[in-house]
Amino acid sequence: MSTLLQWPLRQWQLFCLALAFFSRIPVPASTPYSPELLNQSSRYLSLVGLLLGALQALVLLLAAQLLPFSIAVLLSLISGLVLTGAFHEDGLADTADGLGGGLSLDRKLEIMKDSRVGTYGLVALFSVFLIKWQSLFALDTQAVWALVLVAGLSRATAVSLTFVLPYQQLDVVSKSKPIATSLQKRALLSIWLFVLPFLYFIPLSLTLSLLAILALSFILLFFYYRSQLQGYTGDLLGAAQQVTELSLYLVWLIWWRQQG
Repeated sequence: MSTLLQWPLRQWQLFCLALAFFSRIPVPASTPYSPELLNQSSRYLSLVGLLLGALQALVLLLAAQLLPFSIAVLLSLISGLVLTGAFHEDGLADTADGLGGGLSLDRKLEIMKDSRVGTYGLVALFSVFLIKWQSLFALDTQAVWALVLVAGLSRATAVSLTFVLPYQQLDVVSKSKPIATSLQKRALLSIWLFVLPFLYFIPLSLTLSLLAILALSFILLFFYYRSQLQGYTGDLLGAAQQVTELSLYLVWLIWWRQQG
């Protein structure tokens, strides 16, 4: 195979690998796998997020033709859980349990490795899901576009933390271990280039508001994770995605209400 054809084939394989790791969407069985390839596939995480968000938006549009809008929004959120296998939500619950119930570093990691969900995790899951549901419902027609864009932006923000925080080596069974090795800077550029152009299609004032909350979320998560675990784990990345997603919905809703 010529070099000209090898590059797009390799990129397609990396995208499929990212899709398989971060979602339940089937990919070709011939897709090659190795920890190194999975590490490289992280550059497509925001693109995977955009695809997942688009599928959720499609569910919302179709369901809204037959059901009340509040139910349609609920179904779109549930479809997101099905598409990802609640991958990020699991990280949110484990993070809430670990950081909420552990006092020492080792104890926090021990709790986060436990597959059982505790009180902190349940409260976090319920609260985040409920607020997301009501925010999207209140966004009305804006909800479709919000689902797509926020899915990409929140995942880009979460994976960007791996470039500024060390991987917490004590967490030997972390979900993120295959992607926790050093990522090249050009991968970070790719992650954001997939999603940032979509900001062109929304008003400038909304774009600036979303970018501001992204920067704030990133800074706060960076300092909080560094103070709690001196680094990151897969669970913390999942929690970062969920927290950022929720923050973006709320800011979008504030902007939308001001327009009225």
